[in-house]
Amino acid sequence: MEIIHIVLGKANPERMNGVNKVVHQLASKQTEFGETVSVWGITNDLVVNYGDRNYKTELFLKESNPFVIPKRLKESILNKKNKAVFHFHGGWIPIFYTLSQLLHKNNISFVYTPHGAYNTIAMQRSTWRKRIYFSLFEKKLLENSTKIHCIGKSEVMGLRRIFKNKKSILLPYGYENTTPIVLEKSINPEIIFGFIGRLDIYTKGLDTLLEAFQKFQKKVPDSKLWIIGEGPEKMILEQQLKGKMYSANVTLFGSKFGTEKKELLQKMDVFVHPSRNEGLPLSVIEAASFGKPCIVTAATNIGQLITTCQAGITIYNQSSKLLENAMCDIYSCWKNSDSFLQMQNSAIKMIEKNYDWKQLISRFNIELYR
Repeated sequence: MEIIHIVLGKANPERMNGVNKVVHQLASKQTEFGETVSVWGITNDLVVNYGDRNYKTELFLKESNPFVIPKRLKESILNKKNKAVFHFHGGWIPIFYTLSQLLHKNNISFVYTPHGAYNTIAMQRSTWRKRIYFSLFEKKLLENSTKIHCIGKSEVMGLRRIFKNKKSILLPYGYENTTPIVLEKSINPEIIFGFIGRLDIYTKGLDTLLEAFQKFQKKVPDSKLWIIGEGPEKMILEQQLKGKMYSANVTLFGSKFGTEKKELLQKMDVFVHPSRNEGLPLSVIEAASFGKPCIVTAATNIGQLITTCQAGITIYNQSSKLLENAMCDIYSCWKNSDSFLQMQNSAIKMIEKNYDWKQLISRFNIELYR
């Protein structure tokens, strides 16, 4: 049985879109382990501007009406009846409602991964609009799905509040770092904290990060904060930094991909991700795989694991004071090269043990597709 992933976009890992990155790696690994896999992307254009991949990709030009299914996509789905299981990726996407109706009407199975869309914090934003949309469309999508794939505990809890069901599955995705990692004492004269992700100030907790770093930098004047990423709020961040004494120690790099991003990541000492809302942040998993101790919030859905594995520090409330304290604690560890090396090793082992694709692909097959 073929597995067909449907996503908005082209599953291009060289973009600041976590869902597309996850779909690319999932499809790649499923193919590598012997599955027949395709990715169908609903896109603004049909330009093939991504690299080689081991799975088939089909692009469908989206309609101006977000609920309308492109004719060729509809025909392609019906041609796959009894030959494939479909897997939708992303929450609150109008065309997925329409597609779910089409599949349900034709007795075609599909799995749905909201990618954190139902987390409690996510549901608190635009509350009344989401309630109306949910009652009209999203609830029917959930009812039509064969399985609902949650990637974090916060999404399980959020989903339970709005849609009681017995078909939701909690299952993380995997990660594999193919870059050789050599752990050694930091060559930085002073500690460098780093963040990589979409520049959404509230969701990603970047306001908390800047406040905490401002306080920390007063204690450690030569410390640095690197922020890598793009987003509509980049200009707001620049304005918030303008004229501040600590701004010279903060660098906004913009989007970086491939080798350039990996080189910056390797030069960081500690990765910080104080998000208010996540499914499962790929950036944290990637950073840990490079041996970077991580400071995260509980909302990232990886905090408990980081604490258990001693791979960093988790803060359990959105607080610049708590984040500053965590920075100070990890700085003390950073100054002791043996202790810091142990934490770096723990980060790598955490990813190898808990995000092994081989084990997870087997669970996907059993728990989601079969």
